[in-house]
Amino acid sequence: MTQQVTLAGGCFWCTEAVMKDVIGVETVESGYIGGHVPDPSYKQVCGGATGHAEAIRVGFDPEQISLDDLLDIFFATHDPTQLNRQGNDVGTQYRSAMFPDGPEQEAAMRAAIERAQADASKPIVTTVEPLATWYAAEGYHQDYWETSGRSNPYCMAVIPPKLQKLRKSFAARARAVTA
Repeated sequence: MTQQVTLAGGCFWCTEAVMKDVIGVETVESGYIGGHVPDPSYKQVCGGATGHAEAIRVGFDPEQISLDDLLDIFFATHDPTQLNRQGNDVGTQYRSAMFPDGPEQEAAMRAAIERAQADASKPIVTTVEPLATWYAAEGYHQDYWETSGRSNPYCMAVIPPKLQKLRKSFAARARAVTA
């Protein structure tokens, strides 16, 4: 039975591309969570005043990949030590955050932070925030890497190194590369 987890690790195009490449991940939807403006647009969220994070909602099969492994991949493929930014993307909309759907997910997320901290040279700043209303991003953001990302210089600079890290550090968890 599919489970869901909601994660924010900077630009949702980038986190979506990584998670879609993980064996056991069945769906990935880009969207907005954690803000105070109902039904925000991409432009509003990018402006930084809505309080939302760019995030992904990941549907996964726990018989193929555990939540713990999924969270370890999340921490390894973004920089959880950067407060309210990922690389050149700056603002609370790019924060590193997790949104548990209950006490079990929250415990797993806090344990994942501890594991990540044990391997990090700087403090992990990833927050665990209450699950809030989810707003799916506009259609053109969904499956962005597959549909538009390879012609976007930003994506070409950021996503391939993340995918390489996934394949190097979690080879058994990554889908086979197809031409």
